[in-house]
Amino acid sequence: MITVVGTGTGAPPSPDTGTVLAGAGLVVGARRHLAAARLPERAEQVVLGPLAPALDRIERYTDGGARGGPVVVLASGDPGFFGIVRALAERFGTGRLDVRPGVSSVATAFARLGLPWDDAVVVSAHGRDPRTAVQVCRSRPKVAVLTAPGSGPAELGAALADAGAERVLVVASALGDPEHERVERVTPAEAAARDWGPAVSVVLCLDASRSLAPVRTVAGPAAGPGRWALDEGEFAHRDSMISKFEVRALALARIGPRLGDLVWDIGAGSGSVAVECARFGAAVTAVEKTPDGCDRVRANAAAHGVDVRVVQGAAPGVLSGLDGYHDPDAVFIGGGGRELPEIVSVCARRARRSVVIAMASLDRVPAARDALTAAGFTCDGVLLQSSRLAPLPGGVSRLAAANPVFVLWGVRPPARTEGVSQ
Repeated sequence: MITVVGTGTGAPPSPDTGTVLAGAGLVVGARRHLAAARLPERAEQVVLGPLAPALDRIERYTDGGARGGPVVVLASGDPGFFGIVRALAERFGTGRLDVRPGVSSVATAFARLGLPWDDAVVVSAHGRDPRTAVQVCRSRPKVAVLTAPGSGPAELGAALADAGAERVLVVASALGDPEHERVERVTPAEAAARDWGPAVSVVLCLDASRSLAPVRTVAGPAAGPGRWALDEGEFAHRDSMISKFEVRALALARIGPRLGDLVWDIGAGSGSVAVECARFGAAVTAVEKTPDGCDRVRANAAAHGVDVRVVQGAAPGVLSGLDGYHDPDAVFIGGGGRELPEIVSVCARRARRSVVIAMASLDRVPAARDALTAAGFTCDGVLLQSSRLAPLPGGVSRLAAANPVFVLWGVRPPARTEGVSQ
């Protein structure tokens, strides 16, 4: 058996931890865990750095009969929560593991604030592309981010400040250390301006206005929306300038918005597509050129309880610095006029997965399609012609035809999206 002991966030070790360590022949752990533990002199110690050499050493030791005593692995908090248990189980099988969890850094950080966390989203930026963590922080009101050097509070704060996200960052460092523990509340800009050092345990990202959710039945982030392609009457709009629900249904299917994604809505109008993508958990940036249009997008986002970043400006010019170094996973283009081919080209250069375009004028379809294929996208499209039931006197109905809309979509070949962190 390989005994995995979680420690290090302030909770006392289990009563039998000392007994387990006293009989150990091989002890694996971070340098700080080994230094803090009372180990027998005969026990061999392996300092955790790169994981593969440590796993290889455990395998050689156990294959040799482990005559010096059992293997003990020391880890922080709950080692089954984004911890070493996964790697050990993959190599040695779950049946050989005796896991004795401590309190996770996430649970400890929320406890320090007196906040429940059954509604929190937990995302790891430790050894992963931090873009997913950034987008989750933008789209959800209560997020815990497991960090690492190079993807810590400063980098997270810089990305959130650039996106204009109104959030509070709670940086918890050295949790469980009575002398060095710190729990600090800062703005994203303040976090970006500091050197936090290597002792950060976890970063909480909170929307202060929504940090207390109603009583939950299922832990974790709220499930996706119960319905989508909402009726136009559920959005404020001007002179019917809104994507009809039939168009939105197809657009959402081709965009595929999900938690951790970044979606652009270009020529947002009422923001109906932006709001629906945000309801699926994506971080969304909506671009609209008129001030009253921007106000409408914000009002619709607020009415549906989601965050949408609204940028006023005309495409394609406004797109050059949009979202800094974060490229969108998908783009919806609902306007463009004569500049549409250039807008499509700019969006296609940056989109990681797909670009979806809705056009009322079929004259613009060939140029938009050429722009997608020139960027290496596979392209397809459909002309949507729908007729809705409309009442007539006498309790009967007729079919009222809606204006036809061409929906074109381009999908980037898989080679561009391989290795994308989720």
